[in-house]
Amino acid sequence: MSDPAITLYRLQACPFCERVVRKLREHELAYRSRFIEPMHSERDVVKRLSGKRTVPAIVDENTGVTMSESANIVEYLDRTYGEGAEGEEREVA
Repeated sequence: MSDPAITLYRLQACPFCERVVRKLREHELAYRSRFIEPMHSERDVVKRLSGKRTVPAIVDENTGVTMSESANIVEYLDRTYGEGAEGEEREVA
């Protein structure tokens, strides 16, 4: 089995991160969680990826998209993977 194409960078017990987790589950998307440093100044991994130190942040290898901000991510997931999403049809097991 291959690794999931979506990686979610998040903090433990972060309500904004949980909002994205709920949306990923709603669309039945496999994803990998990467828990990052709680100290804002030490979030270098996220800074290198998205240009910001904020979480949540996702990297979607399916589309080449990297983004942060939960509202933007949720909108992106709906637009890309929701009902009526443009692109190829998805098969849900």
